[in-house]
Amino acid sequence: MNVTQSFKLALKSLRTSKMRAFLTMLGIVIGVGAVIVILSLGNGVTGMLEQQVEKLGVTQIYAYTWGMGDGTTGNITPSEMYAFVDDRPDVFDGISPWVGAGSGIRCGGTEYKKTNIYGVSEAMYRPETATTLDGFRLEKGRYLQYVDVLNHGNVCVVGAYVEQEILGGDALGKTLLIGGAPYTVVGVLAQGSTGQMQEGSGDDQIFIPYPNAMQLSGSSYVSLYQITAVSRDVVLEGQQLLKGFLQDFYKDEDAEYNAYVVQSMLEQLNLINAMMGVGMAVLVAIAAISLLVGGIGIMNIMLVSVTERTREIGIRKSLGAKRRDIRRQFVIEAGTTSAIGGLIGILFGCLVSMGISTLLGGMLVESLGAANGVTFNATPTLGSILISFSVSVGIGVLFGYLPANKAAKLNPIDALRYE
Repeated sequence: MNVTQSFKLALKSLRTSKMRAFLTMLGIVIGVGAVIVILSLGNGVTGMLEQQVEKLGVTQIYAYTWGMGDGTTGNITPSEMYAFVDDRPDVFDGISPWVGAGSGIRCGGTEYKKTNIYGVSEAMYRPETATTLDGFRLEKGRYLQYVDVLNHGNVCVVGAYVEQEILGGDALGKTLLIGGAPYTVVGVLAQGSTGQMQEGSGDDQIFIPYPNAMQLSGSSYVSLYQITAVSRDVVLEGQQLLKGFLQDFYKDEDAEYNAYVVQSMLEQLNLINAMMGVGMAVLVAIAAISLLVGGIGIMNIMLVSVTERTREIGIRKSLGAKRRDIRRQFVIEAGTTSAIGGLIGILFGCLVSMGISTLLGGMLVESLGAANGVTFNATPTLGSILISFSVSVGIGVLFGYLPANKAAKLNPIDALRYE
């Protein structure tokens, strides 16, 4: 009997006992379906996070500096940081100090105490995407320019809440008081992705040149620098260069984490992906228990099938069938059972994954506060489908070998006498 005949005989056996065959496959169906759903959801969430990071700028590097605090070493200055970045144009694209200048402004005789004021440079704005490095889109006017920073210009860019609720709409050209000095609005940011236009929110903020913010806050140094690499490929290199530069500046082996910290969006994305990979592996391992249970079920049914077909085995052996022929027949039958269960499980997993993507995708995007244009797609990948199918067939063959081997070793005379 060749492989084709063995396969046809396996299908005939499954059709003969449909309910028993379905119950035998159930563990494989559940296990494969669960693996498909878990991998699909994991890939969907990972893809959504990567889209979000790409929109914010995966090339961003953050340097937090606060000095040694021992009175012997001063903190690094913006001019020194600018010089370092300018010396490596092949790695770094721009730098923006980030200075918190407190909160509170005056407009038309009314004081607004919760409006946040930040000092940045022109590098905070990306003309190619018309957004800032923190993800806000420029709605009207222009952003801060190099000349504004150089001349300590009294100009500002305001959030959507400031324009609508404080300046009464159409804010361009209007004036408000920051630290007692009049500032002219030159740009307005679009409403943030959270949709919460309220006092003290991300839309209730104002950006001014960072030298002005340092003067307002009375600070002689900057505690946060936002640096942009020229491409994703050199982010980690730039991060290491920056660490080395700050280490040399503070001249202390323990300076890192004591005087400065350097992080990057790419590093955080890699860390998130690694953590999600571990979590998905754990969940897949748990789901694989169902595959193990399904394999045991196949072994059990095949042992019963060998007992039920003992006389058939004896007849085949008496007609010249060899051990390998009997073993192959039962292995193919077990593999066919698990393969059909795997196909049903793949179909089940794909339908569930696409249903979740359709029904819950929008909710997940909104719950994570993702920017517009970020999507959640939990469609199963070809790789996960092939792996799941291969594992299901492998489990059937593995757990079906013992019953097949038992059938192959039956004595033909004893098998013919079996009642």
